[in-house]
Amino acid sequence: MLSISMMIDDLIPPTAPIFAPISRRTMQVILRFATVFREQGHELYLVGGPVRDLLLERAEANDFDFATDALPAVTQELGREAGATSIFTIGERFGTIGFAFPEDAETGEAGFVFEITTYRSEEYPDETRKPVVQHDVTLIDDLSRRDFTINAIAADPVSGDLIDPFYGQADLAMGVIRAVGDPDERFNEDPLRLLRAARFVAQLGFRVEHETQAAMARQAESLNRISVERVYLELTKLLCGDFAGAGLDVLLETGLLTVAMPELQPLERDALIVDRRGRAREKDLWTHTKLVIEQAPARPVVRWAALLHDAAKPLTRSIDAAGEVHFFGHEREGAILSARLLKRLKADKATQQSVFHIVDDHLRPAMYSPDWTDSAVRRLMLDAGDDLDDLLDLVAADVTSAREQKQRAAAERIERLRVHIDRLNAEHALEQFQSPLDGTALMAMFNRPPGRWIAEIKEHLRELVIDGELAPGDTERAAEIARELVGDGAGNRPQATGSGETNG
Repeated sequence: MLSISMMIDDLIPPTAPIFAPISRRTMQVILRFATVFREQGHELYLVGGPVRDLLLERAEANDFDFATDALPAVTQELGREAGATSIFTIGERFGTIGFAFPEDAETGEAGFVFEITTYRSEEYPDETRKPVVQHDVTLIDDLSRRDFTINAIAADPVSGDLIDPFYGQADLAMGVIRAVGDPDERFNEDPLRLLRAARFVAQLGFRVEHETQAAMARQAESLNRISVERVYLELTKLLCGDFAGAGLDVLLETGLLTVAMPELQPLERDALIVDRRGRAREKDLWTHTKLVIEQAPARPVVRWAALLHDAAKPLTRSIDAAGEVHFFGHEREGAILSARLLKRLKADKATQQSVFHIVDDHLRPAMYSPDWTDSAVRRLMLDAGDDLDDLLDLVAADVTSAREQKQRAAAERIERLRVHIDRLNAEHALEQFQSPLDGTALMAMFNRPPGRWIAEIKEHLRELVIDGELAPGDTERAAEIARELVGDGAGNRPQATGSGETNG
């Protein structure tokens, strides 16, 4: 068996320009695999996304997808012969064998993964959406089952020759997402492809070909056959794309927006009213939302919060006697909407909680002014916790006015808030700004069981610490105040003097 180091030393010069972005070490491993497969009478082609990205000269990936005519058991054996030591067979039932190569200890070059899948055609035995391994399937058959022409290109690892039966290179050149063959059939085979089309628009800045988009609209309801976990992952990738706004437009135009996220029906209705009537509104909410998303850092929590931060405005819209439009409470209603949506999509708990808090608090930093006291800023910092950076990034992105002066003023306001926060962080560790007495100490003091009374006392003591009226470690004074509160019933606590701040 050949070791990785032996494979690296076995210098096989790459000959095809298409593979130029791939590192020398990785290319040597690819060529060793291709040579071993060929010597045993089997084909091995690089396929799908890696070929597309190489043709687009996008950043080198660490995952490579290959297709072969060898059955999985043979693929495993040939992989070992080619020098692989880490082999994964979790996808063997569906024809896929994985090979992992670790980081290079000498150069620090990142590790990479191969997945080699036996040629297959798009036949599903049941509703699992998992294709079965079939015999007598050719490379062309395998490419014909793929979703879009730009993903139905294969490359010979040795010669660099491209096999492109569906003219994917032409669609790459034109920036077009086009289904392979009959688009209705492709989407019926796997409805997740409906979201993948919009996701590729968001990531690549392409447009969807007319017949393909028409089929997306016809097949939109079939997305309900897909697990919500897979829907959530695709939507997250879409939102993190450089052209997320264009991807969202595709969802809106095909009806997929509220099939995937029915909680956004009010936002969809608002967007369609603007689009169909061309009315001059107080603000085009849909356009604003897309701009905020694209201006926000491409981190999932921030992008989800950007999508949802104003989603409840149509539910809270009111007009006063003077004709002024208001959206009172839209931040709290939006937070509740976000919690409902992300819980249904089974997003991880941390994301659900962070998005809720960011949407709920997104108006507070925007109200910052130089007269805010240190205690007001500390309270914002403590309330935001680990979500503070994401919250500030959203608020900075939430300025889409065409007036340059307004943009500059908003940017300066958030920058001053960041400077204020940095100063406070340098002066004090935020951990100090907590109640000097914890629940255990309070229960021991009063010989009482746990209950709401503990939270009320701790909150009052915390407010005094934030306002500088109680030292963080002054347990004696804290105990005196606690006794006063318990004497008052611990439910009618006196108010902290506070700073009088009104930052909401």
